[in-house]
Amino acid sequence: MVAIAVVLGHMTAAALYDPKDPLNEAVAAFHVQASGALGDLYAPVLSLTTGDAERPGLLGHVRGLRFIRIETFDTDAAVTITELLRFGHSWAAVHAARPSAAHPTGRFLLT
Repeated sequence: MVAIAVVLGHMTAAALYDPKDPLNEAVAAFHVQASGALGDLYAPVLSLTTGDAERPGLLGHVRGLRFIRIETFDTDAAVTITELLRFGHSWAAVHAARPSAAHPTGRFLLT
């Protein structure tokens, strides 16, 4: 089995944060798979910031979870995202699923 790379959008991060969210169990399953080395789970800091604005405490909660890699928002990310935004993609999709050196074709976006 090939490990896949999955990125949490701000809504799926919120679902993972809130045990009463109807999608919590489904998103938690991705976290369990990442803990078993069956995939890589990423959370862009910009998505987490947006989620934390809506649900205070979300950023700190996800930051404290093992097996989730928090991605920074740096100048390289800003350049790539700006280019993709010009092509009409949403900010959430381009920040979360943008190509990188490690994932040149992008990753799956869980939203």
